[in-house]
Amino acid sequence: MPILINTTVLSNLAAVERMDLLDIFQKCYVASAVYEEIQQGLAEGYNFLVHVDAALDNGIVAMVTLETEAELQRYRAMPHRLHSGEAMSLAIASCRNWRFLTDDRSARTYADRLGVPCSGTLGLLVYTVKRGNLTPEAGNTLLSRMIARARYRSPVNDLYTLLEKKS
Repeated sequence: MPILINTTVLSNLAAVERMDLLDIFQKCYVASAVYEEIQQGLAEGYNFLVHVDAALDNGIVAMVTLETEAELQRYRAMPHRLHSGEAMSLAIASCRNWRFLTDDRSARTYADRLGVPCSGTLGLLVYTVKRGNLTPEAGNTLLSRMIARARYRSPVNDLYTLLEKKS
C-alpha cells in the first residue's frame, strides 16, 4: 500500500540523514503542500532539509498532488487547525486508500475519523527494527539524535518500551 509522509517525519529522518529508511516501503510519496513546507524550512535556515530534496532526486519518495474533484472536496473540508501539508496528505490518503505517516496529533486524530491507516516516526523506527533493517540499539541512537537535532518531541526515549508492547 502506498504511503504519504508528512513534514514532521521527513524532518526527523532528514535531521539524522536517514531518508534511506523509507526504502522499506514499496512506494513513498510527499504531497506538494508538504514539499512547500520543506522548502519554507530550507528558506528559514533548516539546512538539514536538503536531504528531503535528495530523496526526491534519488527516487526514494515521489511528489503527488490533488488530482480528482473528490480529493479537492475532501481537502477543502479539512479542519482549519490542520496545516496545508497535513490536510492535503489526508485528502489524498483517504481518497486513494493510502497510509499516512505523521507525528501531528490533530492529523492523526482526523486520520482515524477518515479511516486512514496512520503511524509516525516511532512507528517507522519500530517497524524497521522488527523487520531487521535496524538493531534496537541503532534505532535508539537514531531516536536520540532526532530528539537532539530535530527537536523531536518523542513520548518515549527508548524503543524497547514500544518493542516490548508490540511483541
